[in-house]
Amino acid sequence: MISFVCALVVLILGFVFYGRLTEKVFAPDDRVTPAVSENDGVDFMPVKTWKALLIQLLNIAGTGPIFGALMGACFGPVVFLWIVFGSILGGAVHDYMSGMISERNKGASIAELSGKYLGKPALYIMRGFSVLLLLLTGTVFVTSPAELIAGLTPEVLSKGFWIVVILVYYLLATIMPIDKIIGRFYPVFGVVLIIMAVSIAGGLIFLPEYSIPEITLADLHPDKLPVWPFMFVTVACGAISGFHATQSPMMAKCITGEKEGRKVFYGAMMIESVIALVWAAAGVAFYGGTQMLNEALTANGQSGTVYEICKNMLGSVGGILAVIGVVICPITSGDTAFRSARLILAECTGLAQKKLKNRLILTFPLLGIGAVLTQLDFNVLWRYFSWSNQTLAMISLWMATSYLLRHAKRYYYSLMTALPASFMSAVSMTYILMAKEGFGLSSKVAYPVGWAFAAVLFCVYLALALRHRKSVNEPG
Repeated sequence: MISFVCALVVLILGFVFYGRLTEKVFAPDDRVTPAVSENDGVDFMPVKTWKALLIQLLNIAGTGPIFGALMGACFGPVVFLWIVFGSILGGAVHDYMSGMISERNKGASIAELSGKYLGKPALYIMRGFSVLLLLLTGTVFVTSPAELIAGLTPEVLSKGFWIVVILVYYLLATIMPIDKIIGRFYPVFGVVLIIMAVSIAGGLIFLPEYSIPEITLADLHPDKLPVWPFMFVTVACGAISGFHATQSPMMAKCITGEKEGRKVFYGAMMIESVIALVWAAAGVAFYGGTQMLNEALTANGQSGTVYEICKNMLGSVGGILAVIGVVICPITSGDTAFRSARLILAECTGLAQKKLKNRLILTFPLLGIGAVLTQLDFNVLWRYFSWSNQTLAMISLWMATSYLLRHAKRYYYSLMTALPASFMSAVSMTYILMAKEGFGLSSKVAYPVGWAFAAVLFCVYLALALRHRKSVNEPG
């Protein structure tokens, strides 16, 4: 319990202090934002800060900080450390920089930003990579709620039926102006997601039958999966997530002032991390250990496990919250995934999105591919989503590093993104070398290659940073 409470306090302090430091490094000013200068009544339009914060939270969260945290908790309480420090030093910085750099570039996508700051090859790679990730994300967040709804409704309303219903909703949410569905309902659902986490946290703290274990560095995963690198990929959205870099440009098109960025981008990530911390603690406390938690996830799936925890811990109210949380919340990330994919394709094709016809031309093929992908196994989809997610985070952080080298007041400010970028480089490379869905190599090969890959990228960064310092005669 002490570790859990301390972790919550550290997350709050991280927002207050490291969030302000991140803001200082970026140096927001009073310039006109794209919400005003590019207002098109569809994707670009002013949104109040509190509403933008809750929309951003729903965009990036969904059930990511719930499902990922529960699977990450199978490694034991060591996951608390990654959620806390991964978010403060990596995830929230990642989200803030990708959102604010997009705002400085007229709401450009992460693909366009990568092309501008990392070179043309990065542009084409990231266009394909980010659209693929968004398709995987949208598909993951179709199948999981469809399965749960099918289990709660008459047999005639099958999983396939609910998949069609959700895809039809995605069509509407993807093509309609952002204030019609997303702007009206997401703030409400954001509050529901927070209430759900607060309720579970209250049960963990005040109900005597639940005991949260203290932090240990021991690997307690029943299947003997090593903490490095698997835990750092599994948790995903609760600590750092490349998917967020595809979502932050959406609110970059809507914030009314640069100085609101810390609340919207850094703040939403910190709230998501609190939610992830609560669910990681709930997983090991409710089931009494990682063995029982892993068995529950295997037998019931992620949605079923969430429902069981809420129903037993909070009663009928908890059951209702669970259904809302694991049905509505993933859907609210799935639709914005397809919306982001549409916007990236619009940049590629040059189709102006003010016209409904152009939005439909891009949206129908995306949803068609998503419908095909729903026929694949959810667990396989999640594994590929997790790796591509963290690889995108790595590229986004290197993009932000390049931006800071060019625009920050001091060249060494770029270390704020270069260090987590190097860390995520090691995570992504090691994982794909070791994982079954990757190359399946042993740790004796994957570990040194992963760290060597990160070291090479960091050395390239240092060489560029020193060259930049000399070129501008910047003081050390």
